[in-house]
Amino acid sequence: MKKIELEIVALSHSITQTHSYAVVLGEVNGLRRLPIVIGGFEAQAIAVALERMQPSRPLTHDLLKNFMNAFNVDLQEIIINDLQEGIFYSKLVCISEHDTVEIDSRTSDALALAVRFGCPVYTYDHILESAGILMDDTTGGTKKKATTTTTTEQGSRDDLSGLSLDELENLLNEVLEQEDYIRAISIRDEINKRK
Repeated sequence: MKKIELEIVALSHSITQTHSYAVVLGEVNGLRRLPIVIGGFEAQAIAVALERMQPSRPLTHDLLKNFMNAFNVDLQEIIINDLQEGIFYSKLVCISEHDTVEIDSRTSDALALAVRFGCPVYTYDHILESAGILMDDTTGGTKKKATTTTTTEQGSRDDLSGLSLDELENLLNEVLEQEDYIRAISIRDEINKRK
């Protein structure tokens, strides 16, 4: 089967499931999108890597990357290889000096590792056909850069707009100490918007 390369185009609260997030993967040089519902911790792990944040302690995916690097194992690619009853299945394709091994993984964990290793993400056409969404060609054929879009509960963006720059800086430090990286991104974006 021919592999289709994907990239992360958005990460946001899920509109369909409360307390869940959605990571949206876009077909590279194509118009199809693949939304995948993930949990909050998994969304945070992906967001931290996308935003190149440096947590005070390594997150689980950072630990796994450090472990793999210590033993000269590289993550070559991830493949979202199956969809059963609405659940996506993925494989990590790992290479070492002497071997190539495929390891089963939750898709959210595979994506968190892919961002950290900078490796490509693939799926197959039948998965995009059954779970993908076709977007209108509004980009004029240009490839969109992967971005992180975070939205929080209703009104929280407005709450940030009512805070002073000093209050935002203090709030950012508080949420970073609590390791709430999804909220930290929203606060950082508000600070950057004002500077």
